[in-house]
Amino acid sequence: MIFAVVLVSAGIGTAHAGEQQLLHYNHAWGTFDRATADAVEHSTYLKEFADFEVRTTTGADGKVWTGRYLRGKETYLEVFGIGDVPGQDGELGSAGLGLSTERDGGIEVLKSRLRAAGSTPIEFLQTRDFGDGKPVPWFDAVFLDDTYERFGAWAMEYRDEYLDDPRSKVGPAQFPGDVSRDRYLPDAYKDRLMRNITLIRLAVTAGDLADTMPLLRAGGFLLRTDPAGVTASKGGTTIRFDQVAMGRTGLKRVEFDLNRVVRRHVEQLGTSTLVVGPGKRAVWTF
Repeated sequence: MIFAVVLVSAGIGTAHAGEQQLLHYNHAWGTFDRATADAVEHSTYLKEFADFEVRTTTGADGKVWTGRYLRGKETYLEVFGIGDVPGQDGELGSAGLGLSTERDGGIEVLKSRLRAAGSTPIEFLQTRDFGDGKPVPWFDAVFLDDTYERFGAWAMEYRDEYLDDPRSKVGPAQFPGDVSRDRYLPDAYKDRLMRNITLIRLAVTAGDLADTMPLLRAGGFLLRTDPAGVTASKGGTTIRFDQVAMGRTGLKRVEFDLNRVVRRHVEQLGTSTLVVGPGKRAVWTF
Protein backbone atom coordinates (compact mmCIF):
# COMPACT_ATOMS: atom_id res chain seq x y z
CA MET A 1 0.00 0.00 0.00
CA ILE A 2 1.35 3.44 -0.95
CA PHE A 3 1.05 6.33 1.45
CA ALA A 4 1.41 10.02 0.63
CA VAL A 5 4.28 11.95 2.21
CA VAL A 6 3.59 15.34 3.73
CA LEU A 7 6.78 17.38 3.61
CA VAL A 8 7.13 20.32 5.98
CA SER A 9 9.56 23.04 5.04
CA ALA A 10 12.66 23.00 7.24
CA GLY A 11 11.10 20.49 9.62
CA ILE A 12 13.45 18.60 11.93
CA GLY A 13 12.76 15.50 13.95
CA THR A 14 13.62 12.00 15.03
CA ALA A 15 11.42 9.55 16.88
CA HIS A 16 14.17 8.57 19.30
CA ALA A 17 16.12 11.73 20.03
CA GLY A 18 18.68 11.21 22.76
CA GLU A 19 18.60 7.42 22.46
CA GLN A 20 21.34 5.20 21.14
CA GLN A 21 22.01 5.45 17.40
CA LEU A 22 21.12 1.95 16.22
CA LEU A 23 21.55 2.13 12.46
CA HIS A 24 24.36 3.43 10.28
CA TYR A 25 24.78 3.70 6.53
CA ASN A 26 26.21 0.39 5.31
CA HIS A 27 25.83 0.44 1.54
CA ALA A 28 23.61 1.57 -1.29
CA TRP A 29 23.05 0.13 -4.71
CA GLY A 30 21.68 1.39 -8.00
CA THR A 31 20.76 -0.19 -11.33
CA PHE A 32 22.07 1.68 -14.36
CA ASP A 33 22.17 1.34 -18.13
CA ARG A 34 24.42 -1.37 -19.56
CA ALA A 35 26.99 1.09 -20.93
CA THR A 36 27.54 2.57 -17.47
CA ALA A 37 27.70 -0.81 -15.72
CA ASP A 38 30.19 -2.14 -18.29
CA ALA A 39 32.34 0.99 -18.05
CA VAL A 40 32.46 0.60 -14.26
CA GLU A 41 33.29 -3.09 -14.51
CA HIS A 42 36.18 -2.61 -16.94
CA SER A 43 37.57 0.67 -15.59
CA THR A 44 41.29 0.59 -14.84
CA TYR A 45 41.01 3.79 -12.82
CA LEU A 46 38.41 2.45 -10.38
CA LYS A 47 40.81 -0.32 -9.36
CA GLU A 48 43.16 2.42 -8.23
CA PHE A 49 40.44 4.58 -6.73
CA ALA A 50 38.82 1.95 -4.49
CA ASP A 51 39.01 -1.59 -3.19
CA PHE A 52 37.11 -2.79 -6.26
CA GLU A 53 35.56 -6.16 -7.02
CA VAL A 54 33.12 -7.66 -9.50
CA ARG A 55 31.36 -10.57 -7.80
CA THR A 56 28.50 -12.92 -8.48
CA THR A 57 26.75 -13.93 -5.26
CA THR A 58 24.23 -16.65 -4.47
CA GLY A 59 21.94 -15.62 -1.62
CA ALA A 60 18.82 -16.97 0.05
CA ASP A 61 16.46 -19.13 -2.03
CA GLY A 62 19.10 -19.41 -4.75
CA LYS A 63 18.82 -15.75 -5.79
CA VAL A 64 21.90 -14.80 -7.83
CA TRP A 65 23.17 -11.30 -8.56
CA THR A 66 26.29 -9.75 -10.09
CA GLY A 67 27.53 -6.51 -8.57
CA ARG A 68 30.44 -4.13 -8.95
CA TYR A 69 31.65 -3.21 -5.46
CA LEU A 70 33.64 -0.16 -4.31
CA ARG A 71 34.59 -0.66 -0.67
CA GLY A 72 35.97 1.74 1.93
CA LYS A 73 36.74 1.53 5.63
CA GLU A 74 33.12 1.23 6.82
CA THR A 75 30.95 1.89 3.79
CA TYR A 76 30.57 0.64 0.26
CA LEU A 77 28.70 1.06 -3.03
CA GLU A 78 27.21 -1.56 -5.33
CA VAL A 79 26.59 -0.95 -9.04
CA PHE A 80 24.23 -3.09 -11.13
CA GLY A 81 23.47 -3.06 -14.81
CA ILE A 82 20.03 -3.82 -16.18
CA GLY A 83 19.29 -7.50 -15.54
CA ASP A 84 22.22 -8.11 -13.15
CA VAL A 85 19.79 -8.84 -10.33
CA PRO A 86 16.46 -10.68 -10.70
CA GLY A 87 13.06 -9.02 -10.84
CA GLN A 88 12.33 -5.32 -10.55
CA ASP A 89 15.64 -4.65 -8.78
CA GLY A 90 17.27 -5.27 -12.15
CA GLU A 91 15.27 -2.54 -13.87
CA LEU A 92 16.70 0.86 -14.74
CA GLY A 93 16.22 3.42 -11.94
CA SER A 94 15.89 0.89 -9.13
CA ALA A 95 17.94 1.45 -5.99
CA GLY A 96 18.32 0.18 -2.44
CA LEU A 97 19.80 1.19 0.91
CA GLY A 98 21.23 -1.06 3.62
CA LEU A 99 21.49 0.29 7.19
CA SER A 100 23.33 -1.81 9.75
CA THR A 101 23.90 -2.17 13.46
CA GLU A 102 27.33 -2.03 15.07
CA ARG A 103 26.68 -4.23 18.11
CA ASP A 104 25.07 -7.64 18.42
CA GLY A 105 21.45 -7.37 19.55
CA GLY A 106 20.85 -3.94 18.06
CA ILE A 107 18.39 -5.33 15.56
CA GLU A 108 16.19 -6.63 18.37
CA VAL A 109 16.07 -3.16 19.90
CA LEU A 110 15.19 -1.80 16.47
CA LYS A 111 12.28 -4.20 16.10
CA SER A 112 10.98 -3.17 19.53
CA ARG A 113 11.14 0.49 18.53
CA LEU A 114 9.30 -0.19 15.28
CA ARG A 115 6.51 -2.07 17.02
CA ALA A 116 6.18 0.63 19.66
CA ALA A 117 5.79 3.18 16.86
CA GLY A 118 3.02 1.14 15.24
CA SER A 119 5.04 -0.52 12.46
CA THR A 120 5.22 -4.25 11.77
CA PRO A 121 8.78 -5.37 10.99
CA ILE A 122 9.20 -8.06 8.35
CA GLU A 123 12.13 -10.34 9.20
CA PHE A 124 14.41 -12.05 6.70
CA LEU A 125 17.58 -14.14 6.95
CA GLN A 126 20.03 -13.55 4.12
CA THR A 127 22.49 -16.36 3.41
CA ARG A 128 25.58 -16.68 1.25
CA ASP A 129 26.80 -19.75 -0.61
CA PHE A 130 30.58 -19.82 -0.88
CA GLY A 131 30.37 -22.40 -3.66
CA ASP A 132 29.93 -25.66 -1.78
CA GLY A 133 26.14 -25.66 -1.91
CA LYS A 134 25.85 -25.05 1.84
CA PRO A 135 24.36 -21.61 2.56
CA VAL A 136 25.91 -19.78 5.53
CA PRO A 137 23.73 -17.35 7.58
CA TRP A 138 25.01 -13.93 6.47
CA PHE A 139 22.86 -11.28 8.13
CA ASP A 140 19.46 -10.78 9.74
CA ALA A 141 17.39 -8.21 7.90
CA VAL A 142 14.33 -6.15 8.78
CA PHE A 143 12.19 -4.19 6.35
CA LEU A 144 8.72 -2.70 6.52
CA ASP A 145 7.11 -3.37 3.14
CA ASP A 146 7.74 -6.22 0.71
CA THR A 147 6.27 -4.24 -2.18
CA TYR A 148 7.83 -1.05 -3.49
CA GLU A 149 7.96 0.97 -6.68
CA ARG A 150 11.68 1.50 -7.33
CA PHE A 151 13.40 1.85 -3.95
CA GLY A 152 13.61 -0.20 -0.78
CA ALA A 153 15.55 0.18 2.47
CA TRP A 154 16.30 -2.41 5.10
CA ALA A 155 18.15 -2.82 8.39
CA MET A 156 20.74 -5.56 8.79
CA GLU A 157 22.89 -7.20 11.44
CA TYR A 158 25.75 -9.53 10.51
CA ARG A 159 25.56 -13.05 11.89
CA ASP A 160 28.33 -14.72 13.92
CA GLU A 161 28.18 -17.75 11.62
CA TYR A 162 29.37 -15.55 8.75
CA LEU A 163 31.80 -13.39 10.70
CA ASP A 164 33.49 -16.47 12.18
CA ASP A 165 33.73 -18.34 8.86
CA PRO A 166 37.33 -18.08 7.55
CA ARG A 167 36.04 -17.87 3.97
CA SER A 168 34.45 -14.52 4.76
CA LYS A 169 37.92 -13.06 5.45
CA VAL A 170 36.49 -10.93 8.24
CA GLY A 171 38.78 -9.53 10.95
CA PRO A 172 38.59 -10.39 14.65
CA ALA A 173 36.13 -8.68 16.99
CA GLN A 174 37.44 -5.50 18.56
CA PHE A 175 34.89 -5.49 21.38
CA PRO A 176 32.23 -7.86 22.76
CA GLY A 177 29.37 -8.20 20.29
CA ASP A 178 31.31 -6.56 17.43
CA VAL A 179 29.23 -6.88 14.25
CA SER A 180 30.46 -3.56 12.89
CA ARG A 181 30.97 -2.40 9.34
CA ASP A 182 34.65 -1.80 10.11
CA ARG A 183 35.06 -5.44 11.09
CA TYR A 184 33.13 -6.72 8.09
CA LEU A 185 35.01 -4.81 5.38
CA PRO A 186 38.63 -5.62 4.48
CA ASP A 187 41.52 -3.21 5.07
CA ALA A 188 42.47 -2.99 1.38
CA TYR A 189 41.04 0.55 1.31
CA LYS A 190 44.27 1.74 2.94
CA ASP A 191 46.12 1.22 -0.34
CA ARG A 192 43.51 3.05 -2.45
CA LEU A 193 42.07 6.56 -2.56
CA MET A 194 38.53 5.91 -1.34
CA ARG A 195 38.17 5.95 2.43
CA ASN A 196 34.43 6.26 3.04
CA ILE A 197 31.16 7.41 1.54
CA THR A 198 30.06 10.67 3.13
CA LEU A 199 26.84 11.35 1.20
CA ILE A 200 24.33 9.38 -0.87
CA ARG A 201 21.62 11.07 -2.94
CA LEU A 202 18.62 9.02 -4.01
CA ALA A 203 15.60 9.98 -6.10
CA VAL A 204 12.56 8.06 -4.85
CA THR A 205 8.79 8.13 -5.23
CA ALA A 206 6.50 9.53 -2.54
CA GLY A 207 5.28 6.06 -1.64
CA ASP A 208 8.75 4.56 -1.30
CA LEU A 209 9.87 7.53 0.80
CA ALA A 210 6.89 7.17 3.12
CA ASP A 211 7.67 3.49 3.63
CA THR A 212 11.30 4.32 4.51
CA MET A 213 10.67 7.03 7.11
CA PRO A 214 9.67 4.76 10.06
CA LEU A 215 12.86 2.74 9.64
CA LEU A 216 15.00 5.89 9.68
CA ARG A 217 13.22 7.21 12.77
CA ALA A 218 13.56 3.95 14.67
CA GLY A 219 17.22 3.74 13.68
CA GLY A 220 17.90 7.06 15.38
CA PHE A 221 18.51 9.28 12.36
CA LEU A 222 17.96 13.02 12.52
CA LEU A 223 15.49 13.83 9.76
CA ARG A 224 15.12 17.21 8.08
CA THR A 225 12.24 17.62 5.66
CA ASP A 226 11.84 20.32 3.04
CA PRO A 227 9.55 20.84 0.05
CA ALA A 228 11.77 18.65 -2.17
CA GLY A 229 12.51 15.71 0.11
CA VAL A 230 14.20 14.48 3.27
CA THR A 231 17.78 14.52 4.57
CA ALA A 232 18.83 11.90 7.12
CA SER A 233 21.95 12.43 9.21
CA LYS A 234 23.61 11.00 12.37
CA GLY A 235 24.31 7.61 10.78
CA GLY A 236 27.88 8.35 9.71
CA THR A 237 26.83 9.18 6.14
CA THR A 238 24.34 11.83 5.07
CA ILE A 239 21.48 10.32 3.09
CA ARG A 240 19.45 12.62 0.88
CA PHE A 241 16.08 11.56 -0.55
CA ASP A 242 14.63 13.63 -3.38
CA GLN A 243 10.92 12.98 -3.94
CA VAL A 244 10.30 12.46 -7.66
CA ALA A 245 7.79 10.94 -10.07
CA MET A 246 8.16 7.47 -11.54
CA GLY A 247 10.61 7.51 -14.43
CA ARG A 248 13.05 9.79 -12.58
CA THR A 249 14.10 7.49 -9.75
CA GLY A 250 17.51 6.05 -8.94
CA LEU A 251 20.85 6.58 -7.27
CA LYS A 252 21.96 10.04 -8.38
CA ARG A 253 25.04 11.14 -6.44
CA VAL A 254 27.75 9.71 -4.19
CA GLU A 255 30.35 11.76 -2.29
CA PHE A 256 33.54 10.25 -0.90
CA ASP A 257 36.19 11.09 1.66
CA LEU A 258 39.67 10.17 0.42
CA ASN A 259 42.73 8.82 2.19
CA ARG A 260 44.99 11.55 0.86
CA VAL A 261 45.02 14.86 -0.98
CA VAL A 262 44.98 14.54 -4.77
CA ARG A 263 44.85 16.75 -7.83
CA ARG A 264 41.65 16.99 -9.82
CA HIS A 265 40.86 14.05 -12.07
CA VAL A 266 37.71 13.45 -14.13
CA GLU A 267 36.68 9.93 -15.12
CA GLN A 268 33.76 9.41 -17.52
CA LEU A 269 32.07 6.05 -16.83
CA GLY A 270 29.27 5.48 -19.32
CA THR A 271 26.67 8.16 -18.63
CA SER A 272 28.13 8.89 -15.16
CA THR A 273 30.98 11.19 -14.16
CA LEU A 274 33.43 10.69 -11.27
CA VAL A 275 35.31 13.84 -10.24
CA VAL A 276 38.19 13.11 -7.86
CA GLY A 277 39.81 16.04 -6.05
CA PRO A 278 41.15 18.53 -5.73
CA GLY A 279 41.82 17.78 -2.08
CA LYS A 280 40.43 14.80 -0.16
CA ARG A 281 36.98 14.61 -1.74
CA ALA A 282 35.39 12.91 -4.76
CA VAL A 283 31.91 13.18 -6.28
CA TRP A 284 30.24 10.65 -8.57
CA THR A 285 27.09 11.79 -10.40
CA PHE A 286 24.73 9.49 -12.31
